[in-house]
Amino acid sequence: MSAFGPTVDAAIARVREDVARLHGELTRYGLVAWTGGNVSGRVPGADLFVIKPSGVDYANLAPDNMILCDLDGGVIPGSSGSERSPSSDTAAHSYVYRHMPGVGGVVHTHSAYATAWAARGEAIPCVITAMADEFGGPVPIGTFAIIGDDTIGRGIVETLTGHRSRAVLMQNHGPFTIGKDARDAVKAAVMVEDVARTVHLARQGGELIPIPQAAIDSLFNRYQNVYGQAPQGTLS
Repeated sequence: MSAFGPTVDAAIARVREDVARLHGELTRYGLVAWTGGNVSGRVPGADLFVIKPSGVDYANLAPDNMILCDLDGGVIPGSSGSERSPSSDTAAHSYVYRHMPGVGGVVHTHSAYATAWAARGEAIPCVITAMADEFGGPVPIGTFAIIGDDTIGRGIVETLTGHRSRAVLMQNHGPFTIGKDARDAVKAAVMVEDVARTVHLARQGGELIPIPQAAIDSLFNRYQNVYGQAPQGTLS
């Protein structure tokens, strides 16, 4: 019998399914190679999150081998998948969840163009409207850090706290993204690679044209608050 109760158990099961499925979006959009990269999702109503196991082929990922962790990154004993080691980035994810309570999902990839900007230690400037829409400005650079403890997580939190971007390029490493849930964080990972590629190509052709800050603010506000379909049951 679970120690969490039926409501939390149901939430855990949903997050396991979501996180397992969303790893397929990383391969679909060409954001990862071999077993690199990871998605995690916070369990609503509990101090828990679900993350990918370390070094397991994407084709073999399934809800029952996703790993359930507490917010210190400890694997929950006896839970499904607990016999496996969690992602090597688990400490970074857990640090983000502990220090950014509004974050419900974290993603890390080594997608080629975003990682190329990270290798230069260079923020992606906000020079296309899609960046203003999605990130509200430039995609910032985080400090260099070694994998294995929560140093990367600290860099993510320090860089993104007070910043509108849901993506950070950790120097010499690659992009990490956050979101209201795992799907939102995956969307940010897809979009940061898309804009990284476009801005890189644009710069090969000549000088970039910056977007005025007032226009960035207007575009971000519209996209975040007006774009898309209104919730069911409301008039539009």
